[in-house]
Amino acid sequence: MQTENAAAIIRAGAKNGVPERGMIIAVATAMQESTLLNRASEVLPESKQYPHQGTGWDHDSVGLFQQRTSTGWGPVASLMQPEYAATKFYQGLLQVPGWDQMPLTYAAQAVQVSAYPEAYAKHEGAATAIVRALLQQGVTNG
Repeated sequence: MQTENAAAIIRAGAKNGVPERGMIIAVATAMQESTLLNRASEVLPESKQYPHQGTGWDHDSVGLFQQRTSTGWGPVASLMQPEYAATKFYQGLLQVPGWDQMPLTYAAQAVQVSAYPEAYAKHEGAATAIVRALLQQGVTNG
């Protein structure tokens, strides 16, 4: 499951011309937000109508990036689709001036606006390994 979700994030990045560094930031962000599981929300019962891998209780946050419909990320049905959610994350990331030069945790925080802005940093090593391994396996070709 988690590998498939990481692959979806990487494919979305490739489709949007995002370089490897952006993919690493995205995977690390999803690792922190959802442990790379596509989570529905108990607060938003509609989200449980879509394929999901567990649930959470954090406001109306859904999907791999725990994006909120109430803050403009998109409709529930779309946010529950990993590639759509990743694309929305990338759209936000690419709007951050200098994102590719800043520490991963600052870039992720600039997009996510988390209550725990430093939390993303601990996932950088694992996210780097995951992204590089999946890219080497040709995940963007599928």
